[in-house]
Amino acid sequence: MVEHRKPIPVSEAVERVINKAQALGTERVVLHDSYGRILAEPIKATHDVPPFNRSPYDGFAIRSADSAGASGDNRIQFEVIDHIGAGAVSGKTAEKQQAVRIMTGAPLPAGTDAVVMFEQTVDSGESFTIRKPFGPLENVSLQGEDMKEGDAVIGSGSFIHPGTIAVLATFGYAQVEVAKRPVVGILSTGTELLDVSEPLVPGKIRNSNGPMIAAQLARMGIGCKTYGMSADELDESFSVVKQAAEETDVLITTGGVSVGDFDFLPAIYERLGAEVLFNKVAMRPGSVTTVAVADGKFLFGLSGNPSACFTGFELFVRPAILKMMGADKLYLPRTQAVLSEDFRKANPFTRFIRASYDGASVRPAGFNMSNAVSSIARGNSLIVLPGGTRGYLAGATVDVLLLGVEEGASKWTL
Repeated sequence: MVEHRKPIPVSEAVERVINKAQALGTERVVLHDSYGRILAEPIKATHDVPPFNRSPYDGFAIRSADSAGASGDNRIQFEVIDHIGAGAVSGKTAEKQQAVRIMTGAPLPAGTDAVVMFEQTVDSGESFTIRKPFGPLENVSLQGEDMKEGDAVIGSGSFIHPGTIAVLATFGYAQVEVAKRPVVGILSTGTELLDVSEPLVPGKIRNSNGPMIAAQLARMGIGCKTYGMSADELDESFSVVKQAAEETDVLITTGGVSVGDFDFLPAIYERLGAEVLFNKVAMRPGSVTTVAVADGKFLFGLSGNPSACFTGFELFVRPAILKMMGADKLYLPRTQAVLSEDFRKANPFTRFIRASYDGASVRPAGFNMSNAVSSIARGNSLIVLPGGTRGYLAGATVDVLLLGVEEGASKWTL
């Protein structure tokens, strides 16, 4: 008997997954290992940045009042009484018509309140002249103008990127509290599958989904346990899935989720006593994507078709993992672009098309059947066409989800 499945909207499927995802706790890592992790504590400024008034240029620190009246016809001369670089502090106090030669980043010497850039002077070594007046605090980087002590700088749940690391280093975070990463397993099912190293034989294909998903996880900074490939045999498949589910927080299977004679995952989920969140989504490709939860462990049943598998990972697995890691931006960022060529296929369900996006226009990335591989390799985005539409012509504005970005969006907007 064929199982009856009722498709649900993509947005509802995403919501069901996110509602089930739970944070996994935190751990401390050294700063140099924190890139790509999710911050598990808010960061506040522990001191002013800059911590003192400093020069943003190489030049001369002067008393601005001494420059009054300077012009091309009335050059004003200053005596150079000291020379300091970044990290040094002058022990002298500037008096009338005196200046200190100063390098970028050095603190302003006592008595001075402006900086004259080298190129604004005629320098003779022990003295220099200027041809324009300078106002108080001109060319001065003020204490606390970037961040003040006590300011909330970065919130918990933020992705740690290079700029974040610069802030953490500024405030002395040699170790960082971050969210734990889930243990993720991958299992590819199907008697038709060969290992990537095996030669092709009639009726067989190489397993591309397993390595692809491992790479999608790696792009998120997530490692994985691989459970090889399982044949289309119920008892054998159940044993492998049961073991993998016990050893992981998230198990991703590919294939075996349709309604054919050799698709056993629905029966395996039943044996495990899993709660099936959904088993059909109103989307193309990947409508048979199935997600279940057993003993708090996620079981993602992705399609065996490569494009459908890829899309299912990006729409459902990726945000679930990010939620488990405490991230506050879970979803692929969305933009809009002009379609640069016709796409005339009707869309009974929401359609996700592997696409090439160049910042203004977007086009399908090639052959776009659910079993396609080439368009995944060529694409950097997904065109999203609503269900119930009958194709689009070049020039239409369409929604686009961007792939491979460091940090996503905080809301699902489609």
